[in-house]
Amino acid sequence: MRPAGTSARGAGTGAPDPRRPVGSAPLARRRFLAGVAALPFGACAALAAVPRTGDLIGALRFHLTRPEDTLLDVAVANDVGILAISAANPGIDPWVPGADQLILLPTAHLLPDAPREGIVINKAELGLYWFPKRGEIRRHAIGVGREGFDTPVGETRIVRKQKDPTWYPTASTRADRPELPPVVPPGPDNPLGRHALYLGWPTYLIHGTNKPYGVGRRVSRGCIRMYPAAVERLYEEVPIGTRVTVVDQQVKAGWHEGELYLEAHPDLGQLEELEESYAFTPRPGAIDEAALALVRRKAGEEIARVDWDRVEAELVARRGIPVRITRPLPPTLAADDPLSEPVEESGDYLGGGLRGIY
Repeated sequence: MRPAGTSARGAGTGAPDPRRPVGSAPLARRRFLAGVAALPFGACAALAAVPRTGDLIGALRFHLTRPEDTLLDVAVANDVGILAISAANPGIDPWVPGADQLILLPTAHLLPDAPREGIVINKAELGLYWFPKRGEIRRHAIGVGREGFDTPVGETRIVRKQKDPTWYPTASTRADRPELPPVVPPGPDNPLGRHALYLGWPTYLIHGTNKPYGVGRRVSRGCIRMYPAAVERLYEEVPIGTRVTVVDQQVKAGWHEGELYLEAHPDLGQLEELEESYAFTPRPGAIDEAALALVRRKAGEEIARVDWDRVEAELVARRGIPVRITRPLPPTLAADDPLSEPVEESGDYLGGGLRGIY
């Protein structure tokens, strides 16, 4: 693939060909040769012109706490759930984090394994994705149904929208809370907030809330709650008839700029622990075989690049952030090649500068 005697760093091919001055090959041809040299196992037939990408949105960000901050306030201000912040920052007191604490915000995510159309809700990660026909994909924190009132999985549509909705508590809701009237008009006591999108499933809605701290939790009776500002924006953009897909995926894998990433969220039992104490117990011996199979399927022909130690570590840690699980490809151009550039290994965590911290 590369002329005999030419050099490729990490390839062990020897010195440059003395019969041809360095830099004399046309640029396009030399770049093609560099790409071929980088292929795993010398798999020339699998040459891809563009690295695999497109499965990730957002970037990790940080928040430096002030003395008056709580993590719940930070969660609301950044449209992330409090349980998600606690999972990403183990050991930080959610009520009194203290001043000058560097809080990792889980604001980068792999897209769920679902049709990239309309609205996609992933219950396991307490997140909603909006795929507009024009513009960037967005993700919002949500609250979903608690045990016994589970939000259904499947496909439906937005059938109606309503500003300042009226709430009609179901019979089971009034049985649990007999003090409720049969009709709750719009206003500060209405748990639907100021915007509601009604689903094709009767009694299920995507709506705002008069209690923002309930977003990012499993506390509803099956409806999907959003922060007031987030649902207002979604309400204005989403047309009636929009497809809604609900999935339940604790572990996701996907490609970003030629590297495979893994994102593992707390399981159901760990979410219950987070609800009680804002902390959860890792389970080192409970590696999910289905998650390992997912990684193998997503890696495909580049499975030899997967760092399985990192995979297993993240399946135990379950912090809900995308983590790179492939080893980088080796540099391909000769050190003395005037077209070569230093190769800087990117961080394992999106946002840069995070490798080795967590």
